[in-house]
Amino acid sequence: MKKIKKYLIFFCLLFIFILNINAQEKQKKRLYSTYYYQRASLFETLSTDSTDIIFLGNSITNGGEWCELFHDIHIKNRGISGDTTCGVYDRLGVILKGKPAKIFLLIGINDLGRGEKVENIVYGIELIIKKIKIDSPSTKIYLQSILPTNDYYGKFKGHTSRFYLIPDINKKLKSITNCEKVTYIDLYCHFVNEEGKMNLKYSNDGLHLLGKGYQYWVSLLEQYIN
Repeated sequence: MKKIKKYLIFFCLLFIFILNINAQEKQKKRLYSTYYYQRASLFETLSTDSTDIIFLGNSITNGGEWCELFHDIHIKNRGISGDTTCGVYDRLGVILKGKPAKIFLLIGINDLGRGEKVENIVYGIELIIKKIKIDSPSTKIYLQSILPTNDYYGKFKGHTSRFYLIPDINKKLKSITNCEKVTYIDLYCHFVNEEGKMNLKYSNDGLHLLGKGYQYWVSLLEQYIN
């Protein structure tokens, strides 16, 4: 009887241990949103090659119909709404496998919205650039400045309330591009108003862009695309 009890206790403990391991594994796999994994799994099924131009980033990139905006089927959207510097870094493998010709990167505003320090955001972007250079050295990298935000609409308060930190991030990002010898594109100065916030003619929520915002963005990038 004592042996049976010992076996029962052993198997109960083993079962609890396995449950804990499974729970930990699930947590590791669920670092990001459900939408992130949906979108990332789609990208895994889509091919890229050395003729492609990749737009990489969060919802602001995700919202652009890039191949239509530029009238070029080789321009591909790899934006994921809600994405962060860590999220982009973790899915670079699929993107870099095809050794794309160019990558236009815009990321960091969601990190800021979550209260991340400026230094950590900049470091995360630096890691992305370094990984692209190592894994796909022939890919030209275009780092776009973080766009301004505006608290006028009372939405996305985590992002819009920290608008004053964006110039500092962009200044540091420009410094990185000088060191890494990649191209820096200053979008911020074109979208900001005299108060240091997003010009409201380009956004109806203070964070994301309207159609005219995307059209303006395209006009700023044409020289780099061509």
